[in-house]
Amino acid sequence: MIGDELLERVEAGGRLGGPRPVLAMLSGGRDSVCMLDLAVRARGAGAVSALHVNYGLRDEADEDERHCADLCERIGVPLSVERPRRPGGAGNLQAWARDERYAAATRLAEPQDATIVTGHTADDQVETILYRLASSPSRRALLGMKPKDGRLARPLLGTTREEVTAYCEERGLAWRDDASNAEADYKRNLLRRDVVPELEKIHPAAKRNVLRTAELLREEAELLDSLVDAELDAGEGTIALERFASLHPALRRLVLQRLADEAAGRPVPGAARFAEQVAGLSRGGSTLDLGAGIRAVLEAGRLRAERS
Repeated sequence: MIGDELLERVEAGGRLGGPRPVLAMLSGGRDSVCMLDLAVRARGAGAVSALHVNYGLRDEADEDERHCADLCERIGVPLSVERPRRPGGAGNLQAWARDERYAAATRLAEPQDATIVTGHTADDQVETILYRLASSPSRRALLGMKPKDGRLARPLLGTTREEVTAYCEERGLAWRDDASNAEADYKRNLLRRDVVPELEKIHPAAKRNVLRTAELLREEAELLDSLVDAELDAGEGTIALERFASLHPALRRLVLQRLADEAAGRPVPGAARFAEQVAGLSRGGSTLDLGAGIRAVLEAGRLRAERS
């Protein structure tokens, strides 16, 4: 039975274990409904709460909210609802919505030291990797989403969308379908609808091969991270410019990217491409803009990154 098999798989992954309570991000779609039900089965309803974000952008938004409220009431899980409104002139709609829901989840999770879980599946992982590969020329693009990223966990990353559907059907769990997922205006929808099926025509194991490649690269990334650790002063986040300039170009890029990311507290896309220019800094106090409000600073022969 897919229900028991999937529960065992999620529990074996260790993403729901431990003493921390669980906050499940609940859109009402099949993936998040599946994740919430698994969390309750694994930890008990008393250790689980849910968050639904109603952006008010679709005619069905209030119905989605009511569906989530009914589901949570039925299984005995408290539900928090956020209703942000998009400010005028805001940029990318999907980026804004993503930032809003993760900010809301963090606000709820921090006071109770909860683990935030999402319903991201293996299919989402494939689409994410392909999207990043097309839009961001970096090694990080091929790593995909992390199964565990700080407080955030994605227990279903090894589970296909088909398995999630079968789980919900077996458990009698109703879900809401988002009609916007079929709209060609969103690039990820194009990947799901057009690109991935074409790749599977080239090779039926295309999705599985993408996932396996990302898994191997994440393992290799651990080794690369250890090489970067060895070059940076522990706890200080600096490196002698002379040493930085002598590094292999690939390692030099990784070191600069780490400095930028740590200064920003988040990834700084494209910072690594400035590695050669940074290696050419020569005057004390020299600086170079790395993007995203971060700059490289050379002072007393040592290189660091800081907010502009």
